[in-house]
Amino acid sequence: MNIIQSFYDNMASEYDKLFLDWQAATREQALILDRLFNEYGFDKTATILDCACGIGTQAIGLACLNYCVAASDISSAELAEAKKRAAENHVKIRFEHADFRALSDVFSEQFDIVICMDNALPHMLSRDALDLAIRSITSQIAPGGMFVASIRDYDALLMDKPPYSPPYIHKTAKGQRVSFQTWIWDNDHYKLTQYIIDDEETLHISKFDCEYRATRTEELTELLMENGCSKIEWKYPAETGFYQPIVIAMK
Repeated sequence: MNIIQSFYDNMASEYDKLFLDWQAATREQALILDRLFNEYGFDKTATILDCACGIGTQAIGLACLNYCVAASDISSAELAEAKKRAAENHVKIRFEHADFRALSDVFSEQFDIVICMDNALPHMLSRDALDLAIRSITSQIAPGGMFVASIRDYDALLMDKPPYSPPYIHKTAKGQRVSFQTWIWDNDHYKLTQYIIDDEETLHISKFDCEYRATRTEELTELLMENGCSKIEWKYPAETGFYQPIVIAMK
């Protein structure tokens, strides 16, 4: 099992603690994505693949808006959590275990929209690995379709290479939850430790380790163009309301 699978498998049961209200976040993020889809000419007849679905944050929200959604992830534990949450939300989603570098191994069809949210692409630790992922993802997009992904603003982060992320502090009826990350940089790579401090009825501290490669907007734009995409646009939180920059590419 590689470091990415281990990171998400281990964190699956606690991932929702990164949110004050995970259920509300699914609704809010789905509405943001729905507005973007509409802006680019898509409606609820569009088929969607969430190729890094995690516990279903975007996939479930979009299914609740009556989109036809398929979802895949490399983490078996997160997929199990996503399936449970989809059932709780009374939505039908096709879930598959898949590496987004090899989506055609699992999906024979193409989709109108493929999404890859929450900084998943920077798990690719080299340009070649990222190229393989982009080639795989774009192959699953139907002609005239759309790719939507979100990543951290690495153009800004690489200027200072901060050693940690600002903490999220969520006040709850039982106390509070605090989550933050520490980052150890090595050129454009960084080793990340995610801490989740659950100080509600009892104190519980968890930590999870992973590695990322800071992906610049220029590099991702170039790879999307090399793999058959055009009309590539970057939209930032002030415009979209989403917490990370979003890249949009048409095929």
